[in-house]
Amino acid sequence: MTIADAVFAWVGVGALLAAVLPRVVAGRPLSLPLVFLVAGIGVYLLPLPLPVIDPVDDRLLAEHVTEICVIIALMGAGLALNRPVGRRRWATTWRLLSVTMPLTVVATALVAWWLLDWPPAAALLLAAVLAPTDPVLASEVRVGEPTEDPHDEDEVRFALTSEAGLNDGLAFPLTYAAVALAAAAGSGWSADWVGAWVVEDVAFKCTVGVLCGVLVGRLLGWLFFQTRSPVLRLSEHREGFVALGATFLSYGVTELIGGYGFLAVFTTACAIRAAERAHGFHNVLHDFVEQIERLLTAAVLFLLGAFTTLGGLASLTWQGAVTALVLLVVIRPLSGWAGLLGGRPRGQERWVVAAYGIRGIGSLYYLAYALGQHDFPVPERELWAVVTFTVLASVVLHGVTAGPVVARLDRVRTARPPRQEGTDGAGGTGRGRR
Repeated sequence: MTIADAVFAWVGVGALLAAVLPRVVAGRPLSLPLVFLVAGIGVYLLPLPLPVIDPVDDRLLAEHVTEICVIIALMGAGLALNRPVGRRRWATTWRLLSVTMPLTVVATALVAWWLLDWPPAAALLLAAVLAPTDPVLASEVRVGEPTEDPHDEDEVRFALTSEAGLNDGLAFPLTYAAVALAAAAGSGWSADWVGAWVVEDVAFKCTVGVLCGVLVGRLLGWLFFQTRSPVLRLSEHREGFVALGATFLSYGVTELIGGYGFLAVFTTACAIRAAERAHGFHNVLHDFVEQIERLLTAAVLFLLGAFTTLGGLASLTWQGAVTALVLLVVIRPLSGWAGLLGGRPRGQERWVVAAYGIRGIGSLYYLAYALGQHDFPVPERELWAVVTFTVLASVVLHGVTAGPVVARLDRVRTARPPRQEGTDGAGGTGRGRR
């Protein structure tokens, strides 16, 4: 038996499990990512001829695998959102991005600088790569399939899904800041990089990402739903792989121009939804993307478990573990609660949104990307160990608790009398259609 034979066999088993397990774990204190994470650990404990998994040595491969997984997840998140984009409709999202995310980054960087005794550039890098949220890893806290009702989303699921769709792209400027700070530290701590960073990495690339996403999304929306040619009107053919074409087109064009492709993909998905909200083709696109996303997520979590078994946490110190846990159980919940003060989610809903800032595949991507841009004054394996442990802890903590917590919220919400909907389009039935 060769390594290739074993890989084929395990890929086949994994694909079948990815189809069956979501129904098996539904409503239980368990999640699909957690199952595959444990499976990766368990399989690599067996005396089998399996390939060595090491994202430190295979940094470029790790970067591109996680990159593809993230952009497909972003397309799925955007296609699932029913609520039109707006200042008041998305008020919770804007609060999470403008208040919670910066507070989380600053607090995490300070803890890493103080507790780990890392230089500022490495501390900022850790905070930047751990900034993105990732509800892909706990499906109970993300919205379900598309519907034509803009009110058919509860605030918890909507907030976490929309936040993840946008802050996966907004973590890029922070990562570039860490890279620039590392370069400046090596040349005498110059602050000359700040102006260029604000203009290029923040203003220009974010603007290009959003504009490209809107333009590509509107073009594809017209092509899918409005063109008079029945041959080109792709919504009539109901081919789900078109969603992959939209994902890669938006991402590739935006990156070629110099913008943030992550922002563009999510914006493209939202623009396609806005083109024709009631069409069933959205469900076809979303279902196809969700299946691909599920397979990729299962594969990445399996490989992460394998990396853990092969010594991925060997460089982890107790200070690194404490930093990760402080981020998950203290920094993010308190930053989320502060950002949502005076906002729409209240009581238990506010705490759930605040606490479920799940760290996942986006963090692995940003770390692999940043380490390819510049050397940092901390051993790469130590950085990988801290980020890997954070993702593992998040998968376990949030994967086990998300189902029961959100199910309780749904029961409480159902028991309350219906709330009069406002003019801002917020509200929702609170159904988790997974």
